[in-house]
Amino acid sequence: MAGIKVHGTPFSTAAARVLVALYEKEVEFEFVLIDMRAGEHKKESFLALNPFGQVPAFEDGDLQLFESRAITQYISHEYASKGTPLVTTDSKKMAIQSVWQEVEAQKYDPVASKLTYELAIKPFLGMVTDFAVVEEFEAKLGTVLDIYEKRLGQSKYLGGDCFSLADLHHLPTVDYLMATQAKKLFECRPKVSAWVADITARPAWTKFLAMKAH
Repeated sequence: MAGIKVHGTPFSTAAARVLVALYEKEVEFEFVLIDMRAGEHKKESFLALNPFGQVPAFEDGDLQLFESRAITQYISHEYASKGTPLVTTDSKKMAIQSVWQEVEAQKYDPVASKLTYELAIKPFLGMVTDFAVVEEFEAKLGTVLDIYEKRLGQSKYLGGDCFSLADLHHLPTVDYLMATQAKKLFECRPKVSAWVADITARPAWTKFLAMKAH
């Protein structure tokens, strides 16, 4: 097998998506730590892999990719026979999964990422949280999670009855937010709360957290 390399930091939600997908697929990889505080993601050597100067960057042999959700799609298809099936070949099921992957990317993530920055990243960096922004975006996230609560009353997971990329892509921001005051938004919705407990208990996520802790 051609060697897979993931360039990034496990503290990046985008890099985390890729790492968890690899753990779910039980595919071996090499992790190349990028020191973002030292500006390594803006150096020419890294920009050759991701011209936008953001993590992650991904290599599989002579294939180079960036954008985390595109990378997880590739991993899921290229290594379809290994580990957890994260995508389906059934066209109708695939369409439903794709809808909820888009919901994550377009509706959930912009709001969740803003809250993650205000409630988790800013305190970590010694910056002051803007609670007016938090209040605004907690309301926005609540609106999205109301839709999730209804959806999860219809199927066990967002994309259907099986865990898929539609669920996996949420894990990094969910993990950050569940350690902040925003956890109440997940916990007060029974179906959402059960879904969070389910996806965060997965062995692949546990492996990722162990990696992140080192």
